[in-house]
Amino acid sequence: QVQLVESGGGLVQPGGSLRLSCAASGSIFRIYTMGWYSQAPGKQRELVALITRTGITNYRDSVKGRFTISRDNARNTVYLQMNSLKPEDTAVYYCHINTASVGDSWGQGIQVFVSS
Repeated sequence: QVQLVESGGGLVQPGGSLRLSCAASGSIFRIYTMGWYSQAPGKQRELVALITRTGITNYRDSVKGRFTISRDNARNTVYLQMNSLKPEDTAVYYCHINTASVGDSWGQGIQVFVSS
């Protein structure tokens, strides 16, 4: 079993910033990719950003230049720095990791709400 604990969400005004964190614990042998997905009301869950164990990153086009994903392998933690937030970024954000031990694991989700 792998547990993912997300933190850092909340309400922010347009143009503001938030930093999401996701700490993994449990039966972790080796974490390959770590990432964040978002799901807005009435929409499918979509990739926001991911980062490989060697630091290669991939971003959704709409967040490029505004969001930065990073990871701390020693702490099994992934971060998402979100700047210049827009109302359309409002969604539930889910942490995702892929490990050699158990494959894919998901966090429970954390709400990000961008509104004035």
